[in-house]
Amino acid sequence: MANSADLRRRRLLQAVATLPLLGWRSALAAPAPRWPAWQVLLDSSLSRDGRMIDRSQDDQRSTSEGQSYALFFALVDNDQALFDRILGWTQDNLAEGDMGKRLPAWLWGRDDAGAWRVLDDNPASDSDLWLAYALLEGARLWRRPSLKAIAEGMLAQVRAREIVDLPGLGPMLLPGPQGFIEGDATRVNPSYLPLPLLRRFAAEDRSGPWQALARNSVQLLQQSSPHGFAPDWAAWKGDRFVVDPVRGAVGSYDAIRCYTWAGMTSPHDPLFRTQLAALSGPLQRLRSGAPMWEKIDTRSGQGQGEGNYGFRAALLPYLIAQGVAEHAQSLRASLPSAEQQRADAPAYYSQMLALFGLGWAEGRWRFAADGRLQPKR
Repeated sequence: MANSADLRRRRLLQAVATLPLLGWRSALAAPAPRWPAWQVLLDSSLSRDGRMIDRSQDDQRSTSEGQSYALFFALVDNDQALFDRILGWTQDNLAEGDMGKRLPAWLWGRDDAGAWRVLDDNPASDSDLWLAYALLEGARLWRRPSLKAIAEGMLAQVRAREIVDLPGLGPMLLPGPQGFIEGDATRVNPSYLPLPLLRRFAAEDRSGPWQALARNSVQLLQQSSPHGFAPDWAAWKGDRFVVDPVRGAVGSYDAIRCYTWAGMTSPHDPLFRTQLAALSGPLQRLRSGAPMWEKIDTRSGQGQGEGNYGFRAALLPYLIAQGVAEHAQSLRASLPSAEQQRADAPAYYSQMLALFGLGWAEGRWRFAADGRLQPKR
């Protein structure tokens, strides 16, 4: 029998979903209806050859993060041609033609001399996980084993280059292979560790560190969020997680993704409630009638400012998971429509955050307890 929290969540999902649930269609069927907010981002930020461009930056950069999110949304939208275009540009320009053999560089753009090239070849592990996940699920849903081969190569590289064994803890994900060990402190980013992705990798790579990494990711949130607000960065020092020595105790546009991933985690995941309990700060703040702070001192639990529409939209999965219908509906009503977003475009990162928050609230996908992607029928 469903408990009261489950019933509230079910009613909330019905209340906030104003769009019909999308079916997963085979490659031979008619294409799915366009996703308006996704189309706005494509029109404003995606090049014809599959490059996601951050036009707010002078170098007109593309990042492995942007490519990984775009690949995931093309998968959700069941657009194989677009998926292949994004994957092709990513492999050719960030990974010397094969991500199965080389993890992609995180930053590509125009240098000071006007040349277009890789600007920083250090990989970013969050992007590596999202890329590998999209490839695994593309292989499964579209029955394309060649995608799985690339994903398996990526996961082997992540294990070898981006996961370290911390004394007293066990496996932890470095933000990248180089540059994140400062003296006796190992720097980490809590938003790089979505539980659904780790569960999917654990099912695929049973001898890997993924289950232990999932447990440690929640311990990271518990120790680094004393007031229930996640930090952008933290560090392992000695026998526990402490304030990051470089960025300090700040939670903002990186940390907002922690709440998104927690809300999107399957309620059947054994760490679902523990993770939400570690991130109680936004719920208490919003229940008081105040908006979510844009920038928070995680040591004091106090903050300032109010985030943009993408920042706010990113909280929708979290609020739905917490079962607070009134707050989720109020937040959703405050967000701009796809056409209003078009007027503000390009705003790459805001639009990406909004796509995760609103897309999930609209029922465009769910994650199973084992991490499998479940596009709605």
